[in-house]
Amino acid sequence: MTTERVRDAMISDPRSLSGTASAQEAGKVLTPPEVRAVYVVDADGALTGVLTRKTLVAKVVAEGLDPSRTAIGALAEEPYYTIDADTPLDQAFHFLEEHDAERVPVVEQGRLVGVLSRSVLQRRLAEDEEPDAPGNA
Repeated sequence: MTTERVRDAMISDPRSLSGTASAQEAGKVLTPPEVRAVYVVDADGALTGVLTRKTLVAKVVAEGLDPSRTAIGALAEEPYYTIDADTPLDQAFHFLEEHDAERVPVVEQGRLVGVLSRSVLQRRLAEDEEPDAPGNA
């Protein structure tokens, strides 16, 4: 039996923008309530930062900056954590629990390839549990 990896449970191709994209573009990406962050990548697809609504409000709106002229590269914060796509799912679950993280960017050789959600991972692990055989209780 092969061990499932993060790549098997991640949300592939998360929405990302270049660091040269405007705060206005990022705001459009962040408009749907289910989108919690925009991932900022360089020209090679390497993850360079994370931008949230809270950061946009604090660093653009509150400061009175022009969102159409403000690049997000300087606004984005370094990701708190990343996880490698080849990490076994049980290790990934413990990692999310240990760091109390709801979502974590998934990288492969530094490039952003997905996002791992705690809720999706919990469902995935629950589906993989073997049901108890009769008489084993």
